[in-house]
Amino acid sequence: MVIDMFLEPEKTNPFFALALISICLIGALGTWFSATVILSELTLRAQLGESQQVWLTNAVQLGFVLGAVLIAFFNISDSMSLTVLIALSCALAALANLLLLWTDTPFGIITLRLMTGAALSGVYPPVVKLIATWFQKGRGIAMGIIIGALTIGSATPHLFRAIAAEANWMLVIWASSLTTFLAGLIFLFCILEGPFAFARTRFDPLQIIQVLRNKPLTLVNIGYVGHMWELYAMWAWILTFARFSEQSFEVFPFGTPEYFSFFIISIGAIGCVIAGRLSDVYGRCYTTAILMLVSGICAFSIGFLVNTSPVLFAAVALLWGMTIAADSGQFSTAVTELSEPHLVGTALTFQMALGFGVTVITIWLVPIAAQWLGSFRWAFLFLVLGPFIGVIAMLLLRQRPEAEKLALGKR
Repeated sequence: MVIDMFLEPEKTNPFFALALISICLIGALGTWFSATVILSELTLRAQLGESQQVWLTNAVQLGFVLGAVLIAFFNISDSMSLTVLIALSCALAALANLLLLWTDTPFGIITLRLMTGAALSGVYPPVVKLIATWFQKGRGIAMGIIIGALTIGSATPHLFRAIAAEANWMLVIWASSLTTFLAGLIFLFCILEGPFAFARTRFDPLQIIQVLRNKPLTLVNIGYVGHMWELYAMWAWILTFARFSEQSFEVFPFGTPEYFSFFIISIGAIGCVIAGRLSDVYGRCYTTAILMLVSGICAFSIGFLVNTSPVLFAAVALLWGMTIAADSGQFSTAVTELSEPHLVGTALTFQMALGFGVTVITIWLVPIAAQWLGSFRWAFLFLVLGPFIGVIAMLLLRQRPEAEKLALGKR
């Protein structure tokens, strides 16, 4: 029945498509932080050094960047079926993740994480383009829901880790691999592009130059880079920060650092939906600028709240988790509105390659900042720089005439 409904996209309810794609994305993104949440077990098993521990997480980011660059250069997401690309990428991500169970060397583990990231670059950007084919009006909130699904998917390994007993840490890998593989099957057999599909293009590596010359897109990308400077560094190290902070509280919020991390990351899904609605009503530029301002303030203040009221600490952490991810979908939406229709996939993938390239740097810098400042309490202070720059870029974009293309004229 589901398959029959998708044989004629014009007759399919777009919100049904949105719901199904969102559920699949939650399943597919479970492999992103699957190894990060079992870092201590993998460290013991493979005798990982300190720098290797950092690269266990950073390899996913680097793999994503490399994969995204190749997809953008070869115009893959603009020249082949999106659902086939997503399905194949899900299968590869699930396989690379599952092979961690039989790998016990630092080189092998880091290589598999690199492969996982490269595979996920064929999932996330194409899904963003896919959902744009289902919506013209209300694209902002649709994109917000999609990024909310990504947020929950990224948080699920923390939930798996909190539920699994110490002796069953391998269940995290089994669960995340299975959900990713099943998501790929659904994309392959049950989902098609929507009625507003973008035109296909032929392979032409020079088309990336058109993306680079688009000045409004450049401002969007600067805003996105500022947003990403903060986002994945927080997601990657929030569990370590929570474990450090737990020592300063008699009663730690949400019981354990694992549950704390899950709730802080996953609440971003609510923020994404709210931001999507606000963006459609009040415009992309103001919405993203305000959200980055709030998340930057939270990044600055969270370290000062360690060893204070657990209620205040948890409230600011939840606000940070909600706002840090909320604007992500709106940068992607802006790309679909400002770029040439036949280059939407390439422009999206290029934007994400830039953003995730920055995350490689910030994830690496967090433990260095903690060491330099003498405590993990202050590890997130330097993240404030990113959203500050992002706010400036989006306010500059709002002043340009091309911003009329955003949110049906609401900038």
